[in-house]
Amino acid sequence: MTRSESIDPETDLEHIKEQASAENVRVTLHAHQEMVQEGITLDDVLEAIDSSCVVEDYPEHRRGACCLLSGYTPNGRPIHVVCTTGGEELIIITVYEPQLPKWVTPTQRRP
Repeated sequence: MTRSESIDPETDLEHIKEQASAENVRVTLHAHQEMVQEGITLDDVLEAIDSSCVVEDYPEHRRGACCLLSGYTPNGRPIHVVCTTGGEELIIITVYEPQLPKWVTPTQRRP
């Protein structure tokens, strides 16, 4: 599926979850560095994607269509995953744990 075939963020989310489940994933160097720094494993990321919701959608992002997902690791830790929404391979752009001062809850930015 390409971005032009996408209907809405929920359709994108279904496609993202299918790619993650099939482990059709590429992790960028930046995402890998963030994962190491924050103690987040690839299994954590894949589980968080499986339990995720779309917090923000960036269909016109300068680096290509992507979105911000919020999900939980197997031990209940909230994490955010920014990833592509189109294409044959899911590209993980960055991963981090949402925290104050930027995030009030895992899905709500601070005003």
